[in-house]
Amino acid sequence: MIHPTAMIDPKAEIGEGVEIGPYAVIEKGVIIDQGTRIGPHVVIREGTQIGKRCQIFQFASIGEAPQAVAYKGEKTTLLMGDQNIVRESVTLHRGTIRGGGKTVIGNDNFFMAYSHVAHDCQIGNQVFLYNGASLAGHIIIEDHAIIGALSGVHQFCRIGTHAMISGITGIVLDVPPYMLAAGNRAKLYGLNTVGLKRHHFSEETIKALKKAYRTIFRSGLALENAIREVEEDKISQTPEVQHLLDFIRHSQRGISR
Repeated sequence: MIHPTAMIDPKAEIGEGVEIGPYAVIEKGVIIDQGTRIGPHVVIREGTQIGKRCQIFQFASIGEAPQAVAYKGEKTTLLMGDQNIVRESVTLHRGTIRGGGKTVIGNDNFFMAYSHVAHDCQIGNQVFLYNGASLAGHIIIEDHAIIGALSGVHQFCRIGTHAMISGITGIVLDVPPYMLAAGNRAKLYGLNTVGLKRHHFSEETIKALKKAYRTIFRSGLALENAIREVEEDKISQTPEVQHLLDFIRHSQRGISR
């Protein structure tokens, strides 16, 4: 059902079974795949592609121009996958030419009310942004990460898979995968054990990650030496430990500790 007050450009592509509520605005070139539901007063700007069976609630702003001084009106995109939930007054912005031209959002993510995703972010699958969480530009968030309410993430940071960020936390450095982080300037507080168990990680994997965490972040060793010690341990054969090590090695901003 498309409400008669919705303003839809004739050059927008609307898939089968899409619902569009009152006073929604859909600009030219927008692509909305089948089964997606668009609530009242939602604005979806040119350059936006939305996948199947997404739910976008009232007053959300999708694919707006990036809040970047260098942006001069170039054509850029926001690409969103399937089955994402976008709650009230969420803002998701397009990319910039300098950042690759596109913001990319995967599948099955949940953006709670008033959360914000800035230009050129790359978000994986099953990521949660709680109410008021804000991402600056060029951020990478891996699968299954959770960003707590009212938390802010500095531009160019990375958040690892299965990491959990507490509410009202400031992220200025990369947060390694599988970890808990909290604080005005985020510090690590151990492994996200509850989250890992909920996702059915084995006890052996959790034990290996705990040992790696203690060695890297709590042994007092210099980071390079701690990584070398983990590499020489049999736990380094665990895929999750290897991912943790790779994440740390490739950090450009530095690692929250």
